[in-house]
Amino acid sequence: MKKSFVLAAVVAALLMSGCSQKKPEVDMTKQEAAEETAPAVTEADRGISSVVGTEEVGELSTIPENVRMAKIKEIEASAKKIYFDFDKYNIRPDQEPRVDEDARLFSSDIAKDLTIKIEGNCDEWGTDEYNYALGLRRAKTVRDALAIKGIDESRMTMISYGESNPVCTEHNRECWAKNRRVEFELLP
Repeated sequence: MKKSFVLAAVVAALLMSGCSQKKPEVDMTKQEAAEETAPAVTEADRGISSVVGTEEVGELSTIPENVRMAKIKEIEASAKKIYFDFDKYNIRPDQEPRVDEDARLFSSDIAKDLTIKIEGNCDEWGTDEYNYALGLRRAKTVRDALAIKGIDESRMTMISYGESNPVCTEHNRECWAKNRRVEFELLP
């Protein structure tokens, strides 16, 4: 009787545990309510004029939805990816100018009301759990650097994809280096 109870408990534990699924670890910090008005694009938004065109653009919410989403995607495409060394989450000196450019881009009048999703990624080395944690630390490092440069933390959310979102799938050093990155998605 005692053996069958123990055996049933072990079988039940195995059935309930199942296989683990890769799920991104998410910081659910949300943007506070956006301001109702925004000034037009200024000359201080250098670099943005090539992204949004030469016409003056006021608040993104006042333009048609399809044009608005296209402009958001254009701004997002001009954001620089931040790359990291193997098993590291500190920003390399050669990546600091990229962080500066991203901070200028995200603080521009046209992008100031958008939520910035910071996505941490890793190469295939390490366990799933370790890579999710490392991706989140990379995202947090970039979030902190952007906050120091004046981006409001309430506008930023973080997510870690660990190794599950590679841009390169070959098994060599160059490919692994491309996967150790933080990239951005802008949300209305």
